[in-house]
Amino acid sequence: MIAPPVSRTMKRADKKETAVKNHTYAYHESVLMAETLQCLAPAPGKVIVDGTLGGGGHSTQLLATGARVIGIDHDPEAIAHARKLLIDAGESFVAVRSSFTKLDEVLASLGIDRIDGGLLDLGVSSHQIDEPSRGFSFIQNGPLDMRMDPSSPLSAADLVNVMSGEQLERIFRNFGEEPAARRIAARIVRDRMVKPFTTTLQLAESVESVVPRHSKTHPATRVFQALRIAVNRELDALAEGLEQFTRRLAPGGRLAVITFHSLEDRIVKTFFKARSAQWIDRPEWPEARPNPDYIFKQITGKPIVASAVEQRENPRSRSAKLRTVERIPYAR
Repeated sequence: MIAPPVSRTMKRADKKETAVKNHTYAYHESVLMAETLQCLAPAPGKVIVDGTLGGGGHSTQLLATGARVIGIDHDPEAIAHARKLLIDAGESFVAVRSSFTKLDEVLASLGIDRIDGGLLDLGVSSHQIDEPSRGFSFIQNGPLDMRMDPSSPLSAADLVNVMSGEQLERIFRNFGEEPAARRIAARIVRDRMVKPFTTTLQLAESVESVVPRHSKTHPATRVFQALRIAVNRELDALAEGLEQFTRRLAPGGRLAVITFHSLEDRIVKTFFKARSAQWIDRPEWPEARPNPDYIFKQITGKPIVASAVEQRENPRSRSAKLRTVERIPYAR
């Protein structure tokens, strides 16, 4: 069968789509794109908040469905990139430099009361990791920073050089689930007495002197994750953000959250489960009682993970888990 001729208009459209896609992926390649769109069910007239705007990948596809998108990010580089990328979206897209923990404040400034969907794609973006000056990478040398919001008062260097060994051990154990947390913290305290930590490779080498490399995973992976979480208060922010998105969802509105490690996923799973049970029961009660927090129905029973194809093409997606809930119409 002979394929139909391709018009110049179609060629230009394809080139533009490819250019936008490549430009977006050059900054950050969003994970679980098709699955996220299916879960959020965007449509013309719906208002959806992308609480972690990043490279604008998810927002680009949400806008393509006709939905109105409000993108939030506390990284000024992400905001500038998304505004340039989505300049043709007009009034359908608004980018706000803020945190999703301030959703109430953002929506109030825009005169919006309820939203039809919310998205949180947690963790650090590809651009932040790949840009040495941001200090997230233990592969490329850069200042030991790790602040997603450059205006935040404390950097990773501040924590590493000031905190006690016990405090560092607690961070590495609680936020990084690092088995060698005590030994690594003790080594850092000894090393900083000789020379304060200022760069990422300096810290990575200190960790590697305690935990030699035995696999493809760098020994400093958990330590860098733990410091990043501590610097940006990521777990506290997640809990605050979930509460605010829940309050703002309209009946039938959906909230989708993509996590990248067990600490985040545990918070999301527990939050959704506690608000999706119609009844609660305890051994000391004579019978089950209505759940006063019942507000959701779960769209994804088990978390959705990336396909084998996506995991091969985008290694970052290997640890991604997507959970989605929908606000029930008769919820308080």
